Amino acid sequence: MTGRQVAALVVLLASQFMMAADFSVLNVALPEVGTALGFSTGNLQWISTMFALCAAGCTLVFGRVGDYVGRRRIFTAGMVVLAVSSLVGGLADSPTMLLVARTLQGLSTAAVTPAALALLTTAFTEPSLRTRALGLNSVMMSSGFSVGAILGGVLTDVFSWRWAFFINVPVAVAAILVVPLVVDETKAEQRSRIDLPGAVLITLGLFAAIYGVTRVGEGGLDLPAGTALIAAAVLLGAFWAVESRTDDALVPVRILKKPDIALGNLAALFIFGGETALIFFTGLYVQNVLGLSSMVAGLVLLGIGVGQIIAGMVGPRILQRVSPRIMLGVSLALQGAFMLPALWATSDRQWLIPLIATQFLNAFFSMTAALSFMVIATSSVDSDMQGMATGMATQSQQVGIAIGIPLVSAVFAATIGRGTVTTAAELTGIHVAIGVDACCQIAVGLLLWLVLRRKTVQQ
Repeated sequence: MTGRQVAALVVLLASQFMMAADFSVLNVALPEVGTALGFSTGNLQWISTMFALCAAGCTLVFGRVGDYVGRRRIFTAGMVVLAVSSLVGGLADSPTMLLVARTLQGLSTAAVTPAALALLTTAFTEPSLRTRALGLNSVMMSSGFSVGAILGGVLTDVFSWRWAFFINVPVAVAAILVVPLVVDETKAEQRSRIDLPGAVLITLGLFAAIYGVTRVGEGGLDLPAGTALIAAAVLLGAFWAVESRTDDALVPVRILKKPDIALGNLAALFIFGGETALIFFTGLYVQNVLGLSSMVAGLVLLGIGVGQIIAGMVGPRILQRVSPRIMLGVSLALQGAFMLPALWATSDRQWLIPLIATQFLNAFFSMTAALSFMVIATSSVDSDMQGMATGMATQSQQVGIAIGIPLVSAVFAATIGRGTVTTAAELTGIHVAIGVDACCQIAVGLLLWLVLRRKTVQQ
């Protein structure tokens, strides 16, 4: 890499890490935020949900807009919004003010993440360098979520929950100043009109789907949840119909019909959704079953972070020898397999050591799966559609992160039932939730391995 490429890589990866960490940085501080600002218990979850709705619902639209108006321009605008919204969040004195800040943070994530990824893929066109850059990007995206939870706990314990917002401001300002100096502007060579009907349908459809899933995870399948899920099905069906008949489609149907693109993005839902659910239930196990502090829970998650970092370093070398199609299915199946030992965890604190060891291996294969997915998702389209491809890939990650915890939490809630919950019942619920999570990943991983292996052999 040239010096300019190294500088561009550093600033873009730092932004990706920060955006991923933003998703979870307030999770461990939610009780304190609720007490400080007067959130009711039932409304507290909206601090995370509003961020997830906007981040997942608008990513694809902003990715495609970046193809037209310039990816660096969208990146910079998103960073400006992040700096302002983080300042507003840190100064918030009411629930409404905080939720507005989280909404704007979600929108900034939807703008910055695909733009940064598209800038990476266009800056590194040589295959080995692109694979290395994508490997490091996957490290930042995946580890950012777990590190965000740790960082939120540390900032809250040492300073205040408000610093979970304030810490973004200097980083965003630095990115705004440095990016124009080290990153070249890129955009699609052939410009066409923006597909507004498609943008509205996909955004509203994903909003409805994520809201419905989140609602089911919290209180079961009630009328609002059922209505939202039906609306999501109708809107997404309409999106497919519109895209099939539009010349300048937001997501050309021919792209979705490519097995690599379709199956890769399907895998991302399970890679990121499964891993974030595991992180959530690991924290629950350490704090509620073992009775340890949130700080200790964060330290336990370091095993996941280390596994992801090591895999991000060696993964590109593995992919030089093994087809990403083969690696994707195998890695996803192994990601699920190394969740299974947690089913034997007890309330004995000695289980922390085998838990950390198995989660290290789980995280390693989660990262190699994420890297394989990203290589597949961005290598199957030409440069004019990189914003769309990276937007779709990023959106799959964000949707997976947004729905993973609510879906697995619904299994947990159904297992423990209502009323007073004992530690033993909670442990049983964690076992069942992680077991379902693991089995889904193993099943999808084996299916992808069979399908993509056959395609690789045929070529």
